[in-house]
Amino acid sequence: QVQLVESGGGLVQAGGSLRLSCAASRIIISTNAMYWYRQAPGKQRELVAGITGGSNTNYADSVKGRFTVSRDNAKNTVYLQMNSLKPADTAIYYCRVGATNYWGQGTQVTVSS
Repeated sequence: QVQLVESGGGLVQAGGSLRLSCAASRIIISTNAMYWYRQAPGKQRELVAGITGGSNTNYADSVKGRFTVSRDNAKNTVYLQMNSLKPADTAIYYCRVGATNYWGQGTQVTVSS
């Protein structure tokens, strides 16, 4: 069974940085598009960033220039580097395999003002 495990969340002050990791098992991430989503309290889950099998990336307008998605094929892990964090970035962050129902359990990111 495909498994995605996120880590790296936490509490950080505004302007700070965090790096999230999504370690995958029983699936090869290099041959799949991988996405990061987030869900804030009372809001719908939204797409934050994605990376294709060909390493093309895309970002939500709200995070462009601040977040960077990357992957390490040898570790079968996808990363989300988040810089210049804002309180509005507070949410649970999830990774997902393409358009499938394979999601991680999420990791909480809290940005204090």
